[in-house]
Amino acid sequence: MATLFLLFFLSFLSFSSSSSTNDLPRTFIVKVQYDAKPAIFTLHKHWYDSFLYSLSSETTSSSSPPAESRVIHAYDTVFHGFSAKLSPTEALNLQTLPHVIAVIPERVRHVQTTRSPEFLGLKTTDSAGLLKESDFGSDLVIGVIDTGIWPERQSFNDRDLGPVPAKWKGMCVSGKDFSRASCNRKLIGARFFCNGYEATNGKMNESTEYRSPRDSDGHGTHTASIAAGRYVFPASTLGYAKGVAAGMAPKARLAAYKVCWNAGCYDSDILAAFDAAVNDGVDVISLSVGGVVVPYYLDAIAIGSFGAANRGVFVSASAGNGGPGGLTVTNVAPWVATVGAGTIDRDFPADVKLGNEKVIRGVSVYGGPGLAPGKMYPVIYAGSEGTGDGYSSSLCLDGSLDPKLVKGKIVLCDRGINSRAAKGDVVKKAGGVGMILANGVFDGEGLVADCHVLPATAVGASAGDEIRSYISVASKSNSPPTATIVFKGTRLGVRPAPVVASFSARGPNPESPEILKPDVIAPGLNILAAWPDKVGPSGVPNDNRRTEFNILSGTSMACPHVSGLAALLKAAHPDWSPAAIKSALMTTAYTVDNRGETMLDESTGNTSTVMDFGAGHVHPQKAIDPGLIYDISTFDYVDFLCNSNYTINNIQVVTRKTADCSGAKRAGHAGNLNYPSMSAVFQQYGKHKMSTHFIRTVTNVGDPNSVYKVTIKPPSRTLVTVQPEKLVFRRVGQKFSFLVRVETMAVKLSPGGSSLKSGSIVWSDGKHTVTSPIVVTLQQPL
Repeated sequence: MATLFLLFFLSFLSFSSSSSTNDLPRTFIVKVQYDAKPAIFTLHKHWYDSFLYSLSSETTSSSSPPAESRVIHAYDTVFHGFSAKLSPTEALNLQTLPHVIAVIPERVRHVQTTRSPEFLGLKTTDSAGLLKESDFGSDLVIGVIDTGIWPERQSFNDRDLGPVPAKWKGMCVSGKDFSRASCNRKLIGARFFCNGYEATNGKMNESTEYRSPRDSDGHGTHTASIAAGRYVFPASTLGYAKGVAAGMAPKARLAAYKVCWNAGCYDSDILAAFDAAVNDGVDVISLSVGGVVVPYYLDAIAIGSFGAANRGVFVSASAGNGGPGGLTVTNVAPWVATVGAGTIDRDFPADVKLGNEKVIRGVSVYGGPGLAPGKMYPVIYAGSEGTGDGYSSSLCLDGSLDPKLVKGKIVLCDRGINSRAAKGDVVKKAGGVGMILANGVFDGEGLVADCHVLPATAVGASAGDEIRSYISVASKSNSPPTATIVFKGTRLGVRPAPVVASFSARGPNPESPEILKPDVIAPGLNILAAWPDKVGPSGVPNDNRRTEFNILSGTSMACPHVSGLAALLKAAHPDWSPAAIKSALMTTAYTVDNRGETMLDESTGNTSTVMDFGAGHVHPQKAIDPGLIYDISTFDYVDFLCNSNYTINNIQVVTRKTADCSGAKRAGHAGNLNYPSMSAVFQQYGKHKMSTHFIRTVTNVGDPNSVYKVTIKPPSRTLVTVQPEKLVFRRVGQKFSFLVRVETMAVKLSPGGSSLKSGSIVWSDGKHTVTSPIVVTLQQPL
């Protein structure tokens, strides 16, 4: 039997089959038409069961319905439909029905694995500003779709919070080691969704994970406290990053929706969480989960988030950890805030000192017994001849190291395959006294600090090469290679900062190159946040250390920063739409670091680009008063999909309603979506000059009687004009449109090559600065 996730519409059949010709089990997606009679369809699981029975009875001799329901989930809020377990034959039969328009394969997603509030300028002592004006996000609800939550953590205490908001319709679902009493006035809702996971993997092993909202991984607890953790003092991880821990919106309420399990996060469960969260009454959804990029009508996250945005819910999602390569960004739908990761001005130096007196920079949050002060230890490269099978041992995979060669030594391991902390556990089991973890070429020079189980540090790719070279040369001399690791604790005031994190996924947007992604970056490297009680800080199974907080890195950590900021902005501006909130965050973002220079790319040390940081790094205190916003309606998104050459049926899968593309011609092209950034993509085809235009509409949310003048910073070899050059607003809420013309010259490119240039358009009234990046990409066809 195959598990099918069905987006089920009562419409004319127009289906592009994505089902396999073999009989391997697949999970798919069918959708119930939005205006179908609720009395028949709304969450009627038994109706779907009878439908499936009638479908299967045509192909089998069975005359009685099955004893157990075959429906995994029924959906009603962000879309109508169900998920079920079907055979390949039943799936094929389903495609022939006149009311079925899409059968979409389910995908498995994965999580994308404090000082950050202060770094962002959110200080409790300020008499004005975003925290003050939003009342710290009080009464706004952030739904976190993740691995669950550890409710007892102090980050989730409800001291001095008012009653649960009257609008809240959610619930606290009890389960293993999680009762309804686990919720409070801070954590006001908790649910778990595992039917999709179990339909594919069988019953979960309840000795290793909880059949409840309780978090057995740590990721969800961490992200939830970044978004809305209370003030907790003292806070630290193994003595590092001491201070006050706080989320972005300390008084916002939290609702946890657990969808991620040991084998991943399944689309059918994710969509069930979207459905429940929107129906429960969340204001913001935070989703630090991602996967491959597919067209929006095949993307469960894009479909669920469209339904959420259509109901006024802001959706923030992680950009992915596939950087620093291009075209790696995920969660790219224009109605989602796609968040990349940057550094903050804090790090945890742990340097390597070699026997030749050379000191090499590294980072670590190892908090156990250190190496003997002043003592130098033998050091070996795990991939050297004689320490295993070469490749496996170079990566320090489980069982690959020879204890006879490792005992008493510091081991250099390469990144890749297994987790960084797991490599240290392998070295420790083999008798090693320490580990140096070296980046590969693809990782570049970006360093991530981990809570290792033995004295260990991480170094960049070039440093790894230098250490290997030293080991190789010294091994052939009369002075065998030696090293030690010097742990230096927590360092503040680091310059430059922010820097675009090496792992942060980069553009261009693989699905819609006319939409610049990521949208923004936010703190995502070495972030301190809450951690479960029964999970060691390294994540290694035999790590028995316990800590209330942990330091993690990833766009998973950057995403909830923006989720919390969105809650603050929504609290300060209740009438703002999700698009307005995103516009405020984007047009006020900055691109310079604390030295006053353009942010660097951690992987190379070179200047970063819009494909790395999008509109820039979020600036909360400016976002509360952006002056102008670029708003977007549901109809605008439909025009965008029409101009992206999606069929009416494709669009219907995303939007739930019959699409009307007649207005799309007025929009002109997909790049004319009223987005706060502008991206022009030209195919050269031997042309010398190329041109296009953008139409944008801005709404005044600043002061009445304000005059905005434009400043153009065009990309190189590009002419950009804006008409009109001045916008005169008489009142708040007034809208004006302007036209941007872009003309560029061809450049010499090899077949399949591309060239990217960027600039900006800035509107200012002397008080507000409203910045939109403008990107010109030239492509040479193959």
